[in-house]
Amino acid sequence: MTSVLLVLSVVANGLYAGFMLTFLTAIMPGLAALSDDRFTAAMRRFNEKVPGPLFLVLFLGVVALPLAALVSGAGGDARVLTAVALACAVIGHLITIAGNIPLNKALADSEGGDDSAAREAFESRWNTLHLVRTVLSLAAFVLLAVTL
Repeated sequence: MTSVLLVLSVVANGLYAGFMLTFLTAIMPGLAALSDDRFTAAMRRFNEKVPGPLFLVLFLGVVALPLAALVSGAGGDARVLTAVALACAVIGHLITIAGNIPLNKALADSEGGDDSAAREAFESRWNTLHLVRTVLSLAAFVLLAVTL
């Protein structure tokens, strides 16, 4: 059972890391070229759609699956690597909850206002937090992959 949980942990964390990396390397640079009104409109729509059911399963899975692998008896080096990967995922989620989500909410609440000011308050901070959580998600994925 532990092996199955570790494989599922690798898959979930790989998908999540890929999603985060895609945002970092393609979506945000593409949006950066937009005018303020188009940037803020696009980010507001992303922020409405991203936390859908499939994403939430993945978001929870990157924590729940490694935790389940630990509880089910992962031992030796796999236990240590899984625990460190889990810590990376949890820290990344804390950054999302304490940093990115409040910025998303503030951006949503600014709709109908000054898009330039909204972007100024949002973009750099969001991108910095996103870079950190992307690195953490990639680290979690690599650590879990090494366990196999």
